[in-house]
Amino acid sequence: MIQSLFDIPSAYRPTERQMAAPVPPVTAVLFDFSNTLFRMADLETWLRRVGAATGRSALLDGEGAVAAVARQVREAFARPGVAALQTGRDLSADRHWRAMRAWWEHVDFLRGAEETAYDVLRAPDMWLPYPDTGPVLRALRDRGLRVGIVSDFAWDLRVHLKHQGLDDLVETCVLSFELGREKPDPELFRTACAALGADPRAALMVGDNPARDGGATACGLRAYILPGEPRTGERGLLPLLGLLG
Repeated sequence: MIQSLFDIPSAYRPTERQMAAPVPPVTAVLFDFSNTLFRMADLETWLRRVGAATGRSALLDGEGAVAAVARQVREAFARPGVAALQTGRDLSADRHWRAMRAWWEHVDFLRGAEETAYDVLRAPDMWLPYPDTGPVLRALRDRGLRVGIVSDFAWDLRVHLKHQGLDDLVETCVLSFELGREKPDPELFRTACAALGADPRAALMVGDNPARDGGATACGLRAYILPGEPRTGERGLLPLLGLLG
């Protein structure tokens, strides 16, 4: 027997009055962080910064050296044991670190320098906002909408917001490693709405993962899903402003 939406324990249950009433206007917008508002600097940049921090820069010199290391990084990620550890890695800081260390120990360039590589990964300037992130966040603030972030992330991403001067545009951050839950767990979306004083029916979730970010709809939110692509230019956030009127 196929379950209906309202048979699912975590599903949103509107009252008869709510179902008959007009859909309320959006008063709060929640964003995913990685690949929605910010992206990590490219792999080559990370490797060169790790090299500089560990005194291994010479290993990246020579034609094709960086590309060879990058290829080994990708190949190591595909190892069954490494890939298995990536599941649920954002549930805690410790799980994330163990997953990264198990990955990087298979890369000659990174072996023995895993802790430094991890520090570089988390550096404030290693995560960059898309060109349209700031303008959209400012426009939402100017319109009086409440803004929050709901992200599967293993450290406090507020350091990246602050470094880019965007921290005053985001009122709350609900992070998986702090709650021990990952999207689409409804508790993350509910927690964010509660922190913003927003009715979930008047909130919009914006992300790039239909299963994880789209799971907000089971809590009564609306969802806007961006293409899951490795953008480096504008992310495609500006149409949101037209959608919200």
